[in-house]
Order: sequence, then C-alpha cells, then structure tokens
Amino acid sequence: MKNYLPLIIGMGLVTYLPRLIPLIALNDREIKKSIRDFLHFIPYTSLSILIVRGIITADSDVKLATILGIAIAGILSYKKGNLVLSVLAGIVVSFIVINISL
Repeated sequence: MKNYLPLIIGMGLVTYLPRLIPLIALNDREIKKSIRDFLHFIPYTSLSILIVRGIITADSDVKLATILGIAIAGILSYKKGNLVLSVLAGIVVSFIVINISL
C-alpha cells in the first residue's frame, strides 16, 4: 500500500497557504472601502456560478428536480432570509420530485 501521508500534507498546505498569506500580509493594513465592497460580493458571485453550473450539468433525469429545488430555495431565501430553511426546502422539493418521477 502506498504512503498517502505526504500527499495529504501537501494538499493541506496548498489549500491552507492561499488563505494564510493574505491574512499575514494584510494584517495591519487598512483596506479601501471600494475594495471591501468589491470583496463583499464575491461569495454571492461564486454561489451563483455554482448554481448555474449545477443546472447546466444536471442529468436530464434530475434537471426538473434541480430547477424546482433551486427555485424554491431562491424564493424562500428572498422572502424569509433564512438560509437553512431555504436550503432544506430546496433539498426536500428536489427529493420529492426525483422520487415522484421514478
């Protein structure tokens, strides 16, 4: 059996260092408001990209379940503002649609 420990340590370093280096480099610096505002939108943009990619790459068997689950989660998130409720509702709707269509 191969020794995977060096691989796991290397992957951990490659994952952790890009997060640590900016933290150390920008520790005592004041970040401009325009840059902070820009960085504020990155999580939403990343999530949007993942959602669109998920819809596009979904198998034809689960495409309806994917679209309905995302729609329900989006509507609930917009109306209620509760992320956990939105995600759980989207999962439940997708699960029901997949099991009904089988």
